[in-house]
Amino acid sequence: MDLKDIKAIIDLMKKNSITEFELERQDSKIKLKRGLNGGTPAMQYDEPAIVNAPAQPLIMTTGNAVQVAATGEIDIKSPMIGTFYRAPSPEAGSYVEVGSEVNADTVVCIIEAMKVMNEIKAEVKGIVTQVLVESGKPVEFGQPLFKVRPN
Repeated sequence: MDLKDIKAIIDLMKKNSITEFELERQDSKIKLKRGLNGGTPAMQYDEPAIVNAPAQPLIMTTGNAVQVAATGEIDIKSPMIGTFYRAPSPEAGSYVEVGSEVNADTVVCIIEAMKVMNEIKAEVKGIVTQVLVESGKPVEFGQPLFKVRPN
């Protein structure tokens, strides 16, 4: 990640009143946190530590963070910070509604980040049971957007 990307993230944090941002990749981790007074974020950058840990099963996804809740429903989480939109344009209908059937390739929303519209796919198969975010509202990395009952 270069300085230009970090500055863009900081500007996005200020614009959307986001107080904390964290991004972890295979080889690095960056954490930005704004103070209570809304000042410029302080940055913490860590090289990952290599730890010998016992082997544990992994749940892998290709993009969106997907998590199974205790109720058996799956959370579709935001893979980035930005502005959440349920439809491709203000005049168009929503990508999905409560009761809509989705599969791995179904586009469920758009998240605008740094003036780029990113289509977010469900990456799971099931029925949408809840829409957790209002269109036009800012979302943070890892924030649940939808609940899906697997089928």
